[in-house]
Amino acid sequence: MAIGIVGMFDEREDILRLIKEKVEERGKTPLLIDISIGTGGIQPTLKADITNEEICSSAGVKLEEIKGMLQKERDKAVNAVSLGLQKKIKELYESGKLDALVVIGGMTGTFISLETLRSLPFGFPKMLVSSVAAMPAYASKLSDYLGVNDIVVVNTVVDTVGMNNLIRILASNVASAICGMAEEKAINIKPEKKMVAITEFGFCEKGAHLIRELLKEKFEVVSFHAVGLGDKSAVNLVKQGNFSAFIDLVPAGFSEHLLGGNRAAGPDRLSSARSLKIPYILTPCGFDMISCGPYERKDKNDPLWTKRRLQERKLFIQDAMRVQARTSKEEMEEIATKVAEELNSYEYKEMVRFVIPKKGFSSISVEGGPLYDPESDEAFIKTLKKSIDPSIKIYEVDTDVNSEEFAHAVVKALFECIENL
Repeated sequence: MAIGIVGMFDEREDILRLIKEKVEERGKTPLLIDISIGTGGIQPTLKADITNEEICSSAGVKLEEIKGMLQKERDKAVNAVSLGLQKKIKELYESGKLDALVVIGGMTGTFISLETLRSLPFGFPKMLVSSVAAMPAYASKLSDYLGVNDIVVVNTVVDTVGMNNLIRILASNVASAICGMAEEKAINIKPEKKMVAITEFGFCEKGAHLIRELLKEKFEVVSFHAVGLGDKSAVNLVKQGNFSAFIDLVPAGFSEHLLGGNRAAGPDRLSSARSLKIPYILTPCGFDMISCGPYERKDKNDPLWTKRRLQERKLFIQDAMRVQARTSKEEMEEIATKVAEELNSYEYKEMVRFVIPKKGFSSISVEGGPLYDPESDEAFIKTLKKSIDPSIKIYEVDTDVNSEEFAHAVVKALFECIENL
């Protein structure tokens, strides 16, 4: 059983050596991988199984070229080594020569390794041991990786250079943890039933519950909290092929991206199943609002509030932090047009269904709700029907998103697609 141990030998030789020894004590085979780029002060004596020269070669560059970039093109050097590491680890993983991976890094080592850690599938044992993982200044960048992947993160508290008793404790814990994860071989645990992904949030939680109940006999249903980060996780895992179907009850991470809301999930939010032959069932839940809290933004000349004149709209103020503004008729038309463009690019359009609850896209846009605006909802429906490829079926249901009738319509659409497989 091979445990990959990645780090900069010219900076962190001592802890890498100790983790190697601890892995060996547990009866595993350490695979030492050097990603040094020439910034450290150590002349390492630890022998790498995969050298930094090999890593650079995998990226199509020489180590000396990397070292020559450090003064003026450091980002380019780091990106090249990152690419080389990705390719080497992919090769090891696909050939079955790797059972787990642990990276020990400071700032540079952490950022070199993130793409590699992200590339490994859900369930594969992967650990980042970093002295910068908790730095607030890099929270946004790190969350793009750590927030949507099952990477175990160890915040080292101390820097992992030299040797002292705290590092000995850290090395022992890290070796025990990564070996234990590898022993379990969790990635080989098969689900009892086929898995279906579903996105949801508080404004459709009853509808989501009803759908789960209808599906639980035949499927394992995995829920994702559609508040931006959860959306990204769903997209990531669907693309990896973990699910037999995707019920995108709340695809609004896409509209939030278009309009600048808090739950934005990026431009590729609707692309997860683009080339997959799996049922993809969408609803318009969440398109009826923009997440724009905290409420104090309205008094601070905030660009979102001023550009879209949110203070003049219907608002639902849950608390000081959470505020939802009603999307306008024009915005709903824009969302529908862009959604149609995304879905029209799908390879298997016969596997896509759009199910629309005509009496309320969410719990707060039903009649009597704070964001009730049937004219804007109807504008979305008309624009979507006009813009979408005819081979993608649209079902309109004369109820709201949280009703039993709507849950049955979503499940019916799912099984209709399953019949096409």
